[in-house]
Amino acid sequence: MYENELKALKKAGRFRERKVYDVTLDDLASNDYLGLSRNKKQFKKAVKLVNEFTVVASKASMLVNGYHPIHRIFEKEIAEANMFSEGMVVGSGFLANLALIEALVRKGDMLFMDEEYHASGVMASQLLGDRVVKFAHNDVDDLREKLETNPAKRQIIAVEGIYSMSGDLCKKEIFALADEFDTLIIVDEAHSAGVLGKNLLGIFEHYKIPVRERHIKMGTLGKAYGSYGAYILASKTIISFLENRAKPIIYSTAPSVFDTALAMVNFEYIQKHAKELRKKMKERQKIVNTEMDMSCESLILPIGVESNDFALYMQKGLMGQGYLVGAIRQPTVKKPILRVILNLSISTKKLRHVLALIKHNTVQ
Repeated sequence: MYENELKALKKAGRFRERKVYDVTLDDLASNDYLGLSRNKKQFKKAVKLVNEFTVVASKASMLVNGYHPIHRIFEKEIAEANMFSEGMVVGSGFLANLALIEALVRKGDMLFMDEEYHASGVMASQLLGDRVVKFAHNDVDDLREKLETNPAKRQIIAVEGIYSMSGDLCKKEIFALADEFDTLIIVDEAHSAGVLGKNLLGIFEHYKIPVRERHIKMGTLGKAYGSYGAYILASKTIISFLENRAKPIIYSTAPSVFDTALAMVNFEYIQKHAKELRKKMKERQKIVNTEMDMSCESLILPIGVESNDFALYMQKGLMGQGYLVGAIRQPTVKKPILRVILNLSISTKKLRHVLALIKHNTVQ
């Protein structure tokens, strides 16, 4: 029934399919920033933790009987570490964004969303009709103008700590603007938690921003934290409101107990080893600067290429050399890129090698 649409995607170089990649490839494609997906010691810790409880699965939604002690322990631990008053575990980052945006932007409110915000937030914003305004990516002046010209009962800004495709950090001035206009601000820390800040807590810690009542932080557990799921941190009032109004929370089965346990032991590991992890990050960022003459403040290195076909060609060629990188095409990005993740489990020697191969075959 959809053969013609699939043919068009293939012709445009935008066809996608699931693949089980060779596990021996050096992974420079996934969001496993710290390499915890392969840490069997941490996995065993999580198994041991779950085995201490009678119930080991979620069973139901959190508001019925799926809320597990491990969920609560992790919520309290991550909220306290991040200086937020309350936390909530959620099934996925996609569901977290959907919950926040669909529930919090009420009649008479306005949402101001960065144009490069994650697809989950964009989809949620489409439910809001004329209550959403997009502003130019990381453009403080454009955001100011739109806040001034779109007054509302509540103004809510939605940004990312680190943007997933560009690797850009959200500008600190946007947080100051939120304070100036007394807005709520939703910060998606999916790609910044575990990567930024002295204790690798994310963009708030990186900029030394004191947490306020109007700050909302959400993040995923399937990236730096090496598991699956998500969390939302906010004031007790906002968390209570989400419990009562956010459909993805009310009507979804509670997050996996084991995945939450794995995220918790990995979160604790990151806090304990933050100093050495930061050192490894700086080494890799320095290599990018030396080898590619590019600055990199995150662990995401986007390298523009001429076409979708060339992105796929480069990806295939690098796989032949033992490396897996992301070949990112439309509509995820406006122009195709090779997305190289500076995964801490990959040696600096191999990182230099793969960057040299890319540099030799692409025009900067």
